[in-house]
Amino acid sequence: MASPEIEALTQALARLPGLGPRSARRAVLHLLKKRETALNPLLRALEAVSERLSICATCGNVDTSDPCAICADPRRDQRSLCVVEEVADLWALERSRLFPGRFHVLGGRLSALDGVRPEDLSVDRLVARIAAGGIDEVVLATNATLEGQTTAHYIAERLEGFPIRLTRLAHGLPVGGELDYLDEGTLAQALRARRPID
Repeated sequence: MASPEIEALTQALARLPGLGPRSARRAVLHLLKKRETALNPLLRALEAVSERLSICATCGNVDTSDPCAICADPRRDQRSLCVVEEVADLWALERSRLFPGRFHVLGGRLSALDGVRPEDLSVDRLVARIAAGGIDEVVLATNATLEGQTTAHYIAERLEGFPIRLTRLAHGLPVGGELDYLDEGTLAQALRARRPID
């Protein structure tokens, strides 16, 4: 049996997404075996992030500074704004290095079943950013779920009167995907969004 402290560490790790009790035990054993090269650097990194963690008042990103590194970067295209549901979506798009503009994190998506209403999201802050001017294009990068599409539709309605170009991420067949393995919703969207061959 492990000590209460080691057991507490194991249980804390087991609550992280993607880790169950077994994976958490393996991670704890690795950390204990590699105390100098794994455990101590992890502790220092967690402590540093915990002390400096903040939410960007401009876009809603999680960072160690406010404004976040993306909002503070003068090289970003200030005229282009990408709206995402969660910080994880922002980070995924940022990893691709394909979007040169700025972001806006909604903090979720509309869901009648979960009781998430427009006032629970940062839609009003988004509208205020666009009303302030200087934004030419808003890319709605919500997920291709019923809730994500409902959220995108609601935002499109709220932004209707502004002189901006409103675009949406394309949906459909993934590159390398095989038709036999795709669900009906993905296939239906791919058929609806078909385009001529160049």
